[in-house]
Amino acid sequence: MYQKYYREFLQASAAAPDAKYPTLHMACHSHHFWPDVTREAMLDYWSDAAQHVDSKWELIFGEKIPDWQRAVAQTLNLPAPERIAIAPNTHELVYRLISAFDPTRPLRILTTDGEFYSFARQLQRLEEEPNVEITRVHREPFDTLAERFEQELHRGDYQLAYASQVFFGSGVVFPRLLEIAANKPERTEFVIDGYHGFYALPTDLGAVADKIFYTAGSYKYLGAGEGLCFMSIPKDCTLRPRNTGWFAELAELENRADRVGYADNWLRFAGATMDYTALYRGLAVMQQFARDGVTVEKIHQYVKQAQQRFLETMDSAEHPLLNRDNLIHHDLQNGHGHFFTFDCTTAEKSGQLQEELLQRGVLCDRRQRLLRLGFAIYHGEKEHYRQVFD
Repeated sequence: MYQKYYREFLQASAAAPDAKYPTLHMACHSHHFWPDVTREAMLDYWSDAAQHVDSKWELIFGEKIPDWQRAVAQTLNLPAPERIAIAPNTHELVYRLISAFDPTRPLRILTTDGEFYSFARQLQRLEEEPNVEITRVHREPFDTLAERFEQELHRGDYQLAYASQVFFGSGVVFPRLLEIAANKPERTEFVIDGYHGFYALPTDLGAVADKIFYTAGSYKYLGAGEGLCFMSIPKDCTLRPRNTGWFAELAELENRADRVGYADNWLRFAGATMDYTALYRGLAVMQQFARDGVTVEKIHQYVKQAQQRFLETMDSAEHPLLNRDNLIHHDLQNGHGHFFTFDCTTAEKSGQLQEELLQRGVLCDRRQRLLRLGFAIYHGEKEHYRQVFD
């Protein structure tokens, strides 16, 4: 049904004709296959550079970026596309946001112990500063996470709160996260890491658009590759990032003031020169899917059906590690991302299992003792994942 969009990657990853097993790519959550249209998009970027040379910036900032912003805004029901900042990675955007806080005053940050490596590492470094205090709410048990996080959010005097829409280590969706954000204290800036949610889970940010910063990128479920990330900015944001670049004053290059000014749009969080090949790729995928009626809702439904077939096969296989007891979950029907994570109890066991799966043509990834198996629309409609358990 959807495999037609991914012929190039599927063909390139196919097993040799004499291989015992076909290739089954289940690291979709790590490096998603790219649709074929991205290949032509990369050539389009080269052609535009050749045709316009230095004037290509007018095309990129005048047409391409606004088109991308509108596509993202439509996907997430954001009211102001011009308040969607872009950068090569989300870490750059989040650190730019953090840099807006006064370094001479206390900075208290609320988060969880389940955030991605970049943010977790950055917080560890920031904790070395005398004015920074980090509170990490335990992500488990998931049944009480929302209540515990919300209570702490209102109990403490936090300048910044940060939480994942979908936890990268487990695929579990943070329960009631948008509701918590909608009722946040006025004094607290709230960031939602949507990296494993964007273009996987239907997400409506309309009710919280003016209360949160939402970050995500094209590398995962959009399948447009690395190098293109974004952050939505709430209305009336007046933060002045200390980490700022020349793109932030593109509109004022001819009339530079003595004081550093900031625009009331995405340029407030802009950095400096970047490679916009990824922008072309991401836009090409969005436009093709829009033309063909491929929505996030349809993608999510397709993946949920694939996950259900996997679970049925797993339940009948009685595998010693890949089973319900080891599957980390909270609400598989209504609150889970597009990959399953199994706690193999030790890093050695997860490593051995990953190697066994590779020998059977199944590509997956792991994080220490956790083995992750992902699902995507380039898996066949009749794929029952028996190859995983043979």
